[in-house]
Amino acid sequence: MDPVQERMRQLQARIEDANYRYYVLDDPSITDAEWDRLLRELQQLEAAHPELADTASPTRRVGGRPASGFAQVAHTVPMLSLGNAFSDDEVAEFVVRIGKETGDGEPVFSVEPKLDGLAISLRYEHGVFVRGATRGDGSTGEDVTGNLRTVKSIPLRLRGDAPAVLEVRGEVFMPKTGFAEYNAWALAHGEKTLANPRNGAAGSLRQLDPAVTAKRPLAFYAYALGEVSALPAGIDTHSQALAWLRSLGLPVCPEVRTARGVAGVLAFYRELGARRDGLPYDIDGSVYKLDRYDQQRAMGFVSRAPRWAIAHKYPAQEESTVVEDIEVQIGRTGAVTPVARLVPVQVAGVVVTNATLHNADQVARLDVRVGDTVIVRRAGDVIPEVVRVADGGRPDGSRPWTMPTECPICGSAIEREDGEVVARCTGGLFCPAQRKQALLHFASRRAMDIEGLGERFVDALVEFGYVRTVADLYLLTLADFLEMKRRADERDGSTPETVKAGKVASKWAENLIAAIDASRETALERMLFALGIRDVGESTAKTLARHFGALDPLMAAGEDELRQVPDIGPVVAARIAHFFAQPHNREVIDALRANGVRWPEGPPQRASEGPLAGVTVVLTGGLAAMSRDEAGAKLEALGAKVSGSVSKKTGIVVAGEAAGSKLAKAQELGLEIWDEARLLAFLAEHAGADGG
Repeated sequence: MDPVQERMRQLQARIEDANYRYYVLDDPSITDAEWDRLLRELQQLEAAHPELADTASPTRRVGGRPASGFAQVAHTVPMLSLGNAFSDDEVAEFVVRIGKETGDGEPVFSVEPKLDGLAISLRYEHGVFVRGATRGDGSTGEDVTGNLRTVKSIPLRLRGDAPAVLEVRGEVFMPKTGFAEYNAWALAHGEKTLANPRNGAAGSLRQLDPAVTAKRPLAFYAYALGEVSALPAGIDTHSQALAWLRSLGLPVCPEVRTARGVAGVLAFYRELGARRDGLPYDIDGSVYKLDRYDQQRAMGFVSRAPRWAIAHKYPAQEESTVVEDIEVQIGRTGAVTPVARLVPVQVAGVVVTNATLHNADQVARLDVRVGDTVIVRRAGDVIPEVVRVADGGRPDGSRPWTMPTECPICGSAIEREDGEVVARCTGGLFCPAQRKQALLHFASRRAMDIEGLGERFVDALVEFGYVRTVADLYLLTLADFLEMKRRADERDGSTPETVKAGKVASKWAENLIAAIDASRETALERMLFALGIRDVGESTAKTLARHFGALDPLMAAGEDELRQVPDIGPVVAARIAHFFAQPHNREVIDALRANGVRWPEGPPQRASEGPLAGVTVVLTGGLAAMSRDEAGAKLEALGAKVSGSVSKKTGIVVAGEAAGSKLAKAQELGLEIWDEARLLAFLAEHAGADGG
């Protein structure tokens, strides 16, 4: 081997070994200064001899070119979420059920902390890291390979004898110390601080520029397997698999262990909970996974969660503070939400300054007043809310709060319909607050998915008059964004970013223009959801798109016709008809079309048509060729009703890998059962029957 190449391989091996000892064994072998010296030497050699550089070199962690967006990645094995338990009784019920179904009176579980970060998937081929993705909706995630390469605890090359394909599931998180150090640095340099470690981790991985991610103090722990071409002999349990991953150089949480039966898992939960505040990372619960793989396969799955695992959540942490004011926020549908402005208080590791009061009835029920000392908690460890007024915490002369009669943003009347809990601003799109929220909803990931168009930019676009409706987004130019940023900087008294030298100053604007342009090609159900029609969520938008096939017939439909759509009741039908009857809404849709927004349209897909018309189908177990969501969509397109439970009315049960109790019940009822091969053959035979 060439001497230079040999030296590069030696350096790479020493750095990889140092990383393994530091991140996996927690036993550093060299000083930070020595590690830096080795890396600099390797960088210099690679710069002088780029033809000899290795794609898995540690130097690749510094971040590559910024991306214009994230490609979609279909998970070969779905990334499922976990069911939650909030009490000892729920956990006991879970363990006892598993004991009965497996015949194991005291089953053994692999137990671990529930890390508060972002679930990701790492794919290795022949031991080399080739792709990383977020969980997304479980079936499809975002390709964030470039960003994950910057996380130093993720090995770019595995140790030992790795299989041809190894997919590892785990959590990217931000250690508490790293979070505090980063925020101290950000404050010192006039940069934006991170809200909390979890948001810091999630936001860092969704940066379009990997160089930004490289500056964030991220870490990784592996906790499960995805696709594996060949599992080594002798690995029959989850805990054995984690030990194997650790031997390959992947870090595994040191708190992972096994526990037997109800007493064992609850003892782990309490012991870990007692040390929660002292752990180097945030957690919000404990996770229990049935350890034996054969028992996991026997238990199977329900909906989008395994029946053999559960997350045992810790109670929401509560703190007391004082209400300085009660204001209202206006949502995109005009909903008026009272919000308590609080003396800042730290709750579960996050500084809380605002807490929701939900609605006027809730304020009256709690009798919260300005000046009260209140108990605040993070609901589900996420959304801060006022729980109650503390005893003796009210100043003399306080007055009950009442809902304002006028919108504080636009001055329009605030009204509350009979039978409704929520009061609403009547200003519609005339109200800037509703306009901002409508734009944020329109740009959100599940709607038009305009990457990077967040609250800060939307506020400025509306405030300075660049955008009045969502259609105006497609008229924005690079010059508009740069001018908007200049005006916002002048308003805030900060140094304009546009004065920086070079093209970097406008890169963010170029990325936004590209993201807006990319969103012009969409799907009808996304467009319907993006329009923000009241009570039309993702599922209803999908149903409407299938039923009508095109937008114009839907816009022309009256309430009676809309009520014929499956799962559309009279209230929702009235709201849809009202939305499309408004001239300004039709004008916005016409403007969207004129500005190049388009979506495929086709014939209606009515539930009463197709080869599976009237047939209820249940999908259970894992499918290799597609996700269950994809299979369900294809079956629905052929007229089937896809259900989550087996009953006498079920027509067909499609049983994939590790199908559990649903398959057993189908056999007991004598129902028609298909395997994946038969499903694929049927879909292939009727490929044109859905009008696609």
